Amino acid sequence: MSLSELPSPVWPVLVLLVTQAGDAVMMLRPPKFIVDCLEGVRFPRDWWWALTTAKLASVAGLLAGLWVPGVAMTTTAAIVVYFLAAAVAHLRARALNSAFWINCLGMLLLSLAVLVVSFVRL
Repeated sequence: MSLSELPSPVWPVLVLLVTQAGDAVMMLRPPKFIVDCLEGVRFPRDWWWALTTAKLASVAGLLAGLWVPGVAMTTTAAIVVYFLAAAVAHLRARALNSAFWINCLGMLLLSLAVLVVSFVRL
């Protein structure tokens, strides 16, 4: 097993990029389900800007990584870690509602799938 420094196929990375971009845009004026999610895990409102910044940085990393070796792979791995941390926050807060099962774990599975499909070579 080895790792590819450029994504192949590219389309899963593009799906993750669009998803992260949409998530970042929603953070500018969070809809109720995002507010409920962040409040459910007791994430301080004063720090919500940091999540927006992280999501925008992931979009930039995925985009740059289409041409710069290793960047998209590293960014995708960072997104996996981000959603692992989010899952732990949900578990610790016992916030196991639909936001956890659909949004958090869904994004964790999507980012893991992108990492495996686009970067792992058997």
